[in-house]
Amino acid sequence: MIEEPCHMFQNIKIIVALHKKYDLPDDPVYCPIHVGAAGKERIGCLSDDSGDNISLKNAGFCELTGLYWAWKNLECDYLGLVHYRRYFTVCSRFELWRAGKSKKAKLNCVLSDAEVRSILEHCDIVVPGKRRYYIETLYSHYSHSHYHEHLDVTRDIIAEKYPKYLPAFDKVMKQSYGHMFNMFIMSRQLSDKYCEWLFDILFELEKRIDLSDISAFQSRLYGRVSEIIFNVWLTYQVEKHAYRVQETRFFYMEPVKWRKKISAFLKAKFLHKKYESGF
Repeated sequence: MIEEPCHMFQNIKIIVALHKKYDLPDDPVYCPIHVGAAGKERIGCLSDDSGDNISLKNAGFCELTGLYWAWKNLECDYLGLVHYRRYFTVCSRFELWRAGKSKKAKLNCVLSDAEVRSILEHCDIVVPGKRRYYIETLYSHYSHSHYHEHLDVTRDIIAEKYPKYLPAFDKVMKQSYGHMFNMFIMSRQLSDKYCEWLFDILFELEKRIDLSDISAFQSRLYGRVSEIIFNVWLTYQVEKHAYRVQETRFFYMEPVKWRKKISAFLKAKFLHKKYESGF
């Protein structure tokens, strides 16, 4: 277990994955990065197409091209990942409700540098609160909304490359909840360990999956698979090393289309209709 507290002099960077100009937190802990920037017009922040990068894979890897860039090129003691429309917060639900649709008010709810440091004094890994599917397991939900083969092949790869993680994989697939969105904050030592494990698996998965017969939306599978297997890595690490995990509330900068989302969820489960858009 990591014992050193997160002192004020330590360099914490939370990358904010974005693909267009957007209002962002005015806080030094956040590091906006343009993901999928290769060949695109600059948007006034760091881009994921410099140094050692996989920017051209963004169509399938989503925000992970930003994570890869940070892993290979960004110097810091602690690394985190959030999205331009989704952040950690310590604000109450009432405070978030009161912020309403005002982006300025919502930006004031974003987890601050001081709040990050306070949380890290007492834990090793910060994750978003669990997303619960209730009537689905992680495996069945992915199978209904996407394609189960993606997870089946991932299991094969883990069995070959990281067999010690296989019990954690099987356990996570049976859960009806998970820490989603590829969001986290952890020490650089741990994030390096995670990225090495994650990208080794995803690059092998890329070799084994045929994308010729699926839509552009469904081809974003590497980013989605990573959301699930983050829970596999986390489960194994906690069971083996007893790392302290802190669940932290997250919120959206823009309204979620809940009616559309719930409708798509039910259609996927009962009518076997795959997702073809976000919400």
